[in-house]
Order: sequence, then C-alpha cells, then structure tokens
Amino acid sequence: MKRQGILIIISGFAGVGKGTLVKRLVQKYDRYALSISMTTRAPRPGEENGREYFFVTKDEFERQIKENGLIEYASYCGNYYGTPRAYVEEQMAQGKDIILEIEIQGAMKVKERFPNAVLIYVLPPSAAELEGRLRGRATETEEKIAERLSRAAAESEGLEQYDYVIVNDDLDECECELHGILCAAHFTPGQNISFINELRNDLKKFQKGETTV
Repeated sequence: MKRQGILIIISGFAGVGKGTLVKRLVQKYDRYALSISMTTRAPRPGEENGREYFFVTKDEFERQIKENGLIEYASYCGNYYGTPRAYVEEQMAQGKDIILEIEIQGAMKVKERFPNAVLIYVLPPSAAELEGRLRGRATETEEKIAERLSRAAAESEGLEQYDYVIVNDDLDECECELHGILCAAHFTPGQNISFINELRNDLKKFQKGETTV
C-alpha cells in the first residue's frame, strides 16, 4: 500500500517551544517536511527569506489571497500569516508528512478543508513558565510580552478543538511523544480511506459468489 503523507498542524502559545520541537522532528526524521509560511512581519535577527518564512509585503500577501494561493491565512498581532498551497500538496503526494506550524485561527480553517488533518497543541507546564520563557528570549518589549500573554489566555479557550495536547516540559520527552502521536495517526481509518474502500469492494465480491484470484 502506497503511503500517503498526512497534514499535521502544530500550534502553541508564543514562547512555548513549538518551533524548536518542529525543527528537531524535521532534522531527525526523513518522513517529515516543514511547510514554510508566508508572512508580512519583519524578519527577526538570523532569519532568512525562504527558510523560516517567505517575507512579503502586505500588497503581495493580499494578491495571494485573491488568487487562492493560500490554504489558510490569518492576522496575528498586526501581521498576516498564511500557508502556500502548492508546496503542501506536492509534499503530501510524495508521501511526506507535512507540518504546518500555525496559530489557532489558521488551524481551524485548514481543518475545514482537510478534515483528516491532525491537530496538536503544545502547552507549557504552567502559565508562570510561559511568562519566563517569553522574557528569557529577550527579543521583545514589555508591551509585546503582555500582548502575547493576553493572546495566550484567549487561545486557551479553543484548545478542545484540537485532537491532542502535549506539555513541553522536558524537550526530549515531548519530542518523543509528538513523534509517537504522528506515527499512530497513519493508522486511523480516516487516513486510509482509499485502501479501505478498495478492500471493501473486493470483499463484496464474496457476497456475489465471486473470488479475487
């Protein structure tokens, strides 16, 4: 049976470490590919266009929206974020599990179009730990930190819409748990519809007195 790639959505509060988890999965296992998002926000120190994000202007982003070039998009903290369609569909056709690291608004839009997508939310061990990690990055103002913490409180109201939640307390342990969830996801009926339908049709031949050999 040919292995079809699955669509994986990983979300989490800002500062929870979801980006680190995703990078470790992609580097360690050939089965995963990371979808590169498009954004209108400015690059952070060390980020490169086409590696972390496709950095574009607001006009270019809105052109992509009009041309249906994005699987999903959303506005977050004053900037657009979106997922280019062509790359995602190409990777899945090649058998790659494609990971989208997006926020909750975008995740719900993807789930509408791809009902079999696997949604995972990465949580901190506590609210205090989340605040500490945000401050430890030393890349944002107090105003921005307060904005992100307020946003986390709002996003926590939608966690039940995800398939799984995992707590990023110990990075190695969290990575192992995440990989295990994604391996198991390949064995759900929803990810094997084509095979199930083919097998079902062949089995029905027995009811008609036919054989498959």
